Amino acid sequence: MEEAIVLYPSPPIGHLISMVELGKLLLTQKPSLSIHILITTVPYDSGSTAPYIANVAATIPSIKFHHLPTVTLPSTKTTHHEELTFEVLRLSNPHVREELLSIAKNYTIHGLVVDFFCCAALSVAKELNIPGYHFFTSGAGALAGFLYFPTIHNTTTKSLKDLKSLLHIPGVPPIPSSDMPIPVLHRDDKAYKYFLDCSSSFPESAGIVVNIFASLEARAVKTTSEGLCVPNKRTPTVYCIGPLIATEGPKDDADTRNGTTLECLTWLDSQPVGSVVFLCFGSLGLFSKEQLREIACWREVATGGLAGVRSILGHLLTCPLKMDGVNEFNLVFKKPELRAG
Repeated sequence: MEEAIVLYPSPPIGHLISMVELGKLLLTQKPSLSIHILITTVPYDSGSTAPYIANVAATIPSIKFHHLPTVTLPSTKTTHHEELTFEVLRLSNPHVREELLSIAKNYTIHGLVVDFFCCAALSVAKELNIPGYHFFTSGAGALAGFLYFPTIHNTTTKSLKDLKSLLHIPGVPPIPSSDMPIPVLHRDDKAYKYFLDCSSSFPESAGIVVNIFASLEARAVKTTSEGLCVPNKRTPTVYCIGPLIATEGPKDDADTRNGTTLECLTWLDSQPVGSVVFLCFGSLGLFSKEQLREIACWREVATGGLAGVRSILGHLLTCPLKMDGVNEFNLVFKKPELRAG
């Protein structure tokens, strides 16, 4: 039978693109592989994926997409889209199992590679004797934080928002406890438990694939690889395979939309060299005004001057803001499909 790798991304478009690029990379190493990607849907806007999926399916026959049935969520209220994502993916486990069994009828599956949010599927892989791997779409510093998160949980009793202390995570500079990701700040939140469970699942996987190259975050890569972030437990092999960057996309999502050059690219072309800082925190993320101020101040100190910090991607600011010594911040565009480079 043909050999296959199954990839399981979380629903947001950015995670899907990274996983597809991983599939492309695997095909460059072994063109005879068949790549199967499991697709789920969530009850919120995670970015349109249909055009992108259609384009990949039409141009790369070795990559096949499998759409899992939509699951019904319990009628509970939540303040975190991350919690909804974890819940959808957890409830999708029976469908993941059925799809893996279906694929296995015609292919030899050598591994299931799951996104961080899809960690619940590792139990399915274990049941079916399929090696399960984590694919971490962020950098090694973030990976160090999540590997160490169970240790933080076991050595503290307060919520991180109330801890008021520095967290000394191996491989990264000290982090104020209140600066940790919002979903893990409240110890009693369900989102906190999901993140804790997924962080605890890393030692159980066959390996961790990270979208980074080792020399970019040498210290964090070294500490994670040496097991310093998971005291008294096994650390799987860490594979640095990045950066995985989409080199092309659907024609309508490149330089034009409906035949018209995107305004954001016209604006970008008109800016002086070195005057723009591109800020992106994922398709669902955002920066606060305070974070933008910090970035602007850092850049001014580092460069001796700042023409301006402009946020191109995301719902980042609701209005322009100014500060002494730094030019105006602008929300120039809201979430265009941007290709710059």
